[in-house]
Amino acid sequence: MAALSFLMEITLFAVGKLRPFYREACDEYIKRIQRYARLSEREIKESSRTGSVAETNLDEGRRMRDKFPPRAIIIGLTRPGSAWSSAELAEHMGRWLTESKPLVFAIGGSTGLGEAALAPARFQWSLGPLTLPHELARVVVCEQIYRAFTILKGEPYHKGKGTR
Repeated sequence: MAALSFLMEITLFAVGKLRPFYREACDEYIKRIQRYARLSEREIKESSRTGSVAETNLDEGRRMRDKFPPRAIIIGLTRPGSAWSSAELAEHMGRWLTESKPLVFAIGGSTGLGEAALAPARFQWSLGPLTLPHELARVVVCEQIYRAFTILKGEPYHKGKGTR
């Protein structure tokens, strides 16, 4: 499986820029992930705050969707999505590795992820019912991607149930 994991291309699409302390945390996990896959980030500029939430989500969602790589497996982060344990995310990652398609994790801004970006998503993932700042959600996603790879590789990082 080691050879397969290095073929995986992961892009994290997110609305907005990270403040320095979130940037530092994300960078740490992205650096760790590079041992297993190529992960890059695409930041989508936040819409002006003059429109309604629906207009903001529509605009940000369209601009994000238009940048998705062709044939990619899209995972949209949304509160009503499926809540996966770390082990379940690792199982998904293992299956996605075998598909040899680009993988996209899409994270909305402060008003959520627009329907235009969610519509092409094959999966909708929820980090749970908590309200998190979108910047913190990005850090959590990066950490969970890293954790999923360590579970798949049988490395000691993950201490929870469902380890291999």
